[in-house]
Amino acid sequence: MQTLYELIGEERLANLIDRFYDRVFASEKIGPLFKTDKELIRLKQKMFLTQFLGGPQLYTSQFGHPRMRMRHMPHKIDHEAKEEWLKCMKASIDESDLDDQLKEALYNCFPQIAQHMVNS
Repeated sequence: MQTLYELIGEERLANLIDRFYDRVFASEKIGPLFKTDKELIRLKQKMFLTQFLGGPQLYTSQFGHPRMRMRHMPHKIDHEAKEEWLKCMKASIDESDLDDQLKEALYNCFPQIAQHMVNS
């Protein structure tokens, strides 16, 4: 059985993340949370999602265990921020060139982890 990473592929995942962060950085609700190096943010997300979706352990090999909740604690993430993040991800997935079943499977990976990041 193929992983989501294998089904999506490196290039389509990179394109998805670029579209996603274009939305995130433009968002009045969550854009201000991303004040650091935007290219580094994109790179880390590409590395993280590669391994999260079943690809090579790129993030862990470079930055150690993801510890995503701990890494997000310095940022105020409330329910509204979570919903905006998910909205940006859903729109980015919806406009990708994946079949509908794969789009649904991919999006379904995110609501639970997004809820886990809520810290206020």
